Amino acid sequence: MTTPEASETFISHLIELRNRLLRSVIAILVVFVALFPFARDLYALLAQPLLAALPKGGQMIATDVTTPFLVPMKVAMMAAFLIALPYVLYQVWSYVAPGMYKHEKRLALPLIVSSVLLFFIGMAFAYFLVFPVVFGFISSTAPVGVAVMTDINKYLDFVLTLFVAFGVTFEVPVVVIVLVQMGMVSVAKLKEIRPYVVVGAFVIGAIFTPPDVVSQIMLAVPLWLLYELGILLAGFLTKRAPPGEEYHIMTDEQMDRELDEVEARQKEL
Repeated sequence: MTTPEASETFISHLIELRNRLLRSVIAILVVFVALFPFARDLYALLAQPLLAALPKGGQMIATDVTTPFLVPMKVAMMAAFLIALPYVLYQVWSYVAPGMYKHEKRLALPLIVSSVLLFFIGMAFAYFLVFPVVFGFISSTAPVGVAVMTDINKYLDFVLTLFVAFGVTFEVPVVVIVLVQMGMVSVAKLKEIRPYVVVGAFVIGAIFTPPDVVSQIMLAVPLWLLYELGILLAGFLTKRAPPGEEYHIMTDEQMDRELDEVEARQKEL
């Protein structure tokens, strides 16, 4: 049977969750309103790698009536979300941190910050290095007499796919570190499966990039190198951890003891 104290605690958690979600949405909307007048400029910036690769006189087209308005708005909303993301993650962290164990906090906060930075680096890598190569290849392989004129909405879908692909690819070191720190796999095992990872990297590159060798390599090679970086960092963190401070699965007694400490701190607040 649920006690009144438990019901009040559950309701208070829901109210706090609502407030933090509301703050996050408001932050994104405020940034979006500020970016709204520059929506067309933002899309022009996003489209610059393709426009630079098109032959002289080449341009993009809009096949739907509302596309010239909606697509720049989508880009502005995406930019607003990325700009507001640190504040949104702060709200998420503020909500979940009080209920986390000490060892989880020590592992989670650096990983959250590094994963966001790596995702942004992956997007920048795609925009500045991959896009010029991909669009140059597409433009150069067009048959004679065929004008390359891409629909702006399809172009947005294409670049978002590549942004996600490269952003997720750059998360590999974080994934490797988490797996090792949680004891799900050892550094020795990761080194042992290295050949399979290399093959898998090129398979992923073939799936998520256009059918040219250069762009496939530009996704596969960073994926492999980031995997190696993850192994190095995971091994360094494992050796650096003092005896008794390594991440390990807690026993029931340890979990109960730390939960009592969390509840005591919440009562003091």
